Amino acid sequence: MLGCLADHCSGMCRAPAIGILFLSLFFSVLSNTSNACSNGSCQVLEACSAPTDCGAGLYCGDCPALGKTQPSCIRGQATIPNSIINGLPFNKYSWVVTHNSFSIVDAPSLPGVQRLTFFNQEDTVTNQLRNGVRGLMLDMYDFGNDIWLCHSFRGQCFNFTAFQPAIDTLKEVEAFLGENPTEIVTIIIEDYVHTPKGLTKLFTNAGLDKYWFPVSKMPKRGEDWPTVTEMVQDNHRLLVFTSVASKEADEGIAYQWKYMVENESGDPGVVRGSCPKRKESKPLNSKSASLFFQNYFPTYPVQAEACKEHSTPLAEMVGTCYKAAGNLMPNFLAVNFYMRSDGGGVFDAVDRMNGQTLCGCSTVTACQAGAPFGSCKNVAVPNTTPVTNNEGGFTGSVQFSRSSSTFHSPSCLIIFFFYFPLMAFL
Repeated sequence: MLGCLADHCSGMCRAPAIGILFLSLFFSVLSNTSNACSNGSCQVLEACSAPTDCGAGLYCGDCPALGKTQPSCIRGQATIPNSIINGLPFNKYSWVVTHNSFSIVDAPSLPGVQRLTFFNQEDTVTNQLRNGVRGLMLDMYDFGNDIWLCHSFRGQCFNFTAFQPAIDTLKEVEAFLGENPTEIVTIIIEDYVHTPKGLTKLFTNAGLDKYWFPVSKMPKRGEDWPTVTEMVQDNHRLLVFTSVASKEADEGIAYQWKYMVENESGDPGVVRGSCPKRKESKPLNSKSASLFFQNYFPTYPVQAEACKEHSTPLAEMVGTCYKAAGNLMPNFLAVNFYMRSDGGGVFDAVDRMNGQTLCGCSTVTACQAGAPFGSCKNVAVPNTTPVTNNEGGFTGSVQFSRSSSTFHSPSCLIIFFFYFPLMAFL
């Protein structure tokens, strides 16, 4: 086609030029689309536009709190460390813990009652366990002639802060342990139960007594725990700790701070460069307890901020608490909204913790069973710069409590998103 040389020709040339530009852009987009990953082939931090784009154990999400509004694949499941390095004492491993595991967004309230409390997680306890969570923090109260999971005012459960009978959640744990005969679960009870032998009856009725790790076999002077192999062989696969000291003698339930050290929870536990001990705990560097429980969550949980909290600040705080504990790696890392991050999040942090402790490698996925300490295999490091994608929102192939929805737009076919309301404790 001849070019338009005169001004009066410019109007005639504009339409063909726009057509050529449109075709150029169309084929460019088509080419980029064909080269993009999809259908379960996308890996961590690669761009995605639908839940099915991401590989196993990943979901499609974003993190506006960090300015990352373009969705990419994010980890939603943990690596089980003893599936790679097995046979070490229990206290050599690190595990993901959910804070207020029962306090789930959209959990049904009592009939006719509007729940007014915080929420800390987004999926069921069953799904938390399936995603690799191995520690549950449960607040238990006498309520309605039963024992309930509840938030409270001054140690008392109210109908507008109650979630569900504790036995319902414990039956989820029992089902998981029954279906997974090599897994070990730890339960930390914030204990407001005053009914005599109430917890003993509760765990027995839930069918969990057969998995109980006996207090008599717990190391009391900072020695190593039995190996995970021994715990599985003996079927001692449930560790339960209470915040009430007298229940160790009365009910055979281990008093938490006799066996573990713990940093302060809430806002004091997320201050950069500081890792103070909880008041009930021995000093973090005490050698008389062989377990270390690290809290990492703010006092007031905000879903939209969790992905930011689980990025660089989390890794820094693990390092700070590691030093405060005399170079002892936390065995438990407790968080809110455990799946939210800008990439690897809590799961990457725990992989690094296990890698350093179990094999001297940068991540547990680099460990090699039977190899000398420090012998690490090469593992792929994900690209930290996600490819630009024009579709926004928050999606998930890993189960959340609320199903994904679709929104049809003339500019793009489908935007997948979750709606997460901001909850406050009133």
